[in-house]
Amino acid sequence: MTIAVVGIGLIGGSLMIDLRKRGFADKIIGVDSNLQHRNIAQLCGLVDETDSLENAVDRSDLIILSTPVDTNCRMLPGILDRLGGTSKVVTDMGSTKGEIARISRGHPNRGRYVALHPMAGTEFSGPLAAIGRLFDYKNAIICDPELSDRDALEVTERMLDILNMKKVYMKSEDHDVHVAYVSHISHITSFSLALSVLDKEREEKNITALAGGGFESTVRLAKSNGETWAPIFLENSGFIIEVIDNYIEKMNLFKKMISEKDMAGLKALMEEANKIRRILN
Repeated sequence: MTIAVVGIGLIGGSLMIDLRKRGFADKIIGVDSNLQHRNIAQLCGLVDETDSLENAVDRSDLIILSTPVDTNCRMLPGILDRLGGTSKVVTDMGSTKGEIARISRGHPNRGRYVALHPMAGTEFSGPLAAIGRLFDYKNAIICDPELSDRDALEVTERMLDILNMKKVYMKSEDHDVHVAYVSHISHITSFSLALSVLDKEREEKNITALAGGGFESTVRLAKSNGETWAPIFLENSGFIIEVIDNYIEKMNLFKKMISEKDMAGLKALMEEANKIRRILN
């Protein structure tokens, strides 16, 4: 199978490593607007060659979009236009699904598209951040599977099996609500904490001397690429604002009880939060 990976970064590059190593891809064509990324991908053996988007689509059996979500949305209609009467499949790795679902809805070749979100990643970016086994045993969300042609869905599911991913199916709108609460707010919290610390601690030595494991794990996501995350926050803005309002409400509860020196209230809040242990071991 010939695969075109559009966007040679952490996700796209990590896909290339495992899909080649595990025999799913016979040939990988890389597409990226960044010349340095294309050169690195070829030097590192992530791709067999690079090409323009149009040529890569025409020459490939499977097209994987792993660019920022707004770029995926811009590219998908043109790609679907080129798939008429073929068995080609296109899927995307985007962290939001509502807008791309709206854009693709009603397209005559909608069935060739499978909306996919692998719940995997790190705080790093670019082709040099690509690693093997990134996707092993992680969840992969397939959205609106009933809108995809059976054979297109089967190709995508087979790829996920090769990557050792666990398949979960849901509606696009449900997906965007859930990721706002489980994933997107974590990044916003991390960015906000980093900004707060940088605003207060002008001396780097104070941060490095006093920051423990808890701070490092909480702020780790603040190292994530803004080129990736700003479009995600805007695409999912309605649900993210809802989550932020809820989060601020909880922060204000802690603020109130701390200011009132309410020991019992603080303990009750934390005991309620401890219930997350039942879900996350």
